Amino acid sequence: MTSTFGGGVAVSAQGLPEWLLPVARVAETVEPRQLSRFLPPERGGRPSAVLVLFGEGPRGPELLLMERAGSLRSHAGQPSFPGGALDPEDGDPEGEGPLRAALREAEEETGLDPSGVQVFGVLPRLYIPVSRFVVTPVLGWWRVPSPVTPVDPAETARVFTVPVADLTDPANRATAFHPSGHQGPAFLVADALVWGFTAGVIDRLLYFAGWERPWDRARRVPLDWHA
Repeated sequence: MTSTFGGGVAVSAQGLPEWLLPVARVAETVEPRQLSRFLPPERGGRPSAVLVLFGEGPRGPELLLMERAGSLRSHAGQPSFPGGALDPEDGDPEGEGPLRAALREAEEETGLDPSGVQVFGVLPRLYIPVSRFVVTPVLGWWRVPSPVTPVDPAETARVFTVPVADLTDPANRATAFHPSGHQGPAFLVADALVWGFTAGVIDRLLYFAGWERPWDRARRVPLDWHA
C-alpha cells in the first residue's frame, strides 16, 4: 500500500527487506495504549515527530540514533531518535506535518539525505509529559544510506547506529530508574544508556515485531550509568 501526502512525502511498505516487514505490520495494527501509558491530552501539547530509521549495516539491521547536546533545554545529553517540533511550513499535525518534520529534523541534526529514506509507517501519537511534546514516531527504511554526522554541535553531540542484534541482546537490557521513582526499559549500547521515550518506543517495537528475547527486568541501572 502506498499513500502520498502533500509535498511528495509517500508512505509505502513496498520493496522493504523481508526482515523489516514485522515492523511495518506493527505500524498497521498497534494501539496507542500498547505503546505507552502517556497519551496526548485532548488539548495542549507541542506537536513534534521523530524518525525511527532502520538501515543495513556491517552487522545486519541497525537503527539510527543521536545524542542530544548537553546544553539543550529539553532532554539534554540524552540519546534519542532524530526529530523535533513541527514548524508551520511542515503542515497539518494531523496529516503530513509529522512526516515532513521528521525528515527535515533528521537532515538538520544529522546531515541525513531525506531522498534516501522510504517512509513505511507511522505509529500512534505519544506524549512526553516533562516537555509536553506530542510525538509522532515516523518509521523509515534507509533505502539509500548517506553520510551522517552532527550538523550543529550546539544541538547534536554525536550520531551513531546501533545493530538490532545489540538491542535484542539480553546482556544489553536493563530497567532504568529516575530519582523521581519512574522506571522504564533501557538499553546499554554504543557506550550510551538509551532510556526514556526513545527506549520505550524501541522496547515496544522489539516486542510487537517478535524480536524481543527474554531479559532480566530486575536488573536496574541509574541514569548516570557509564560504560
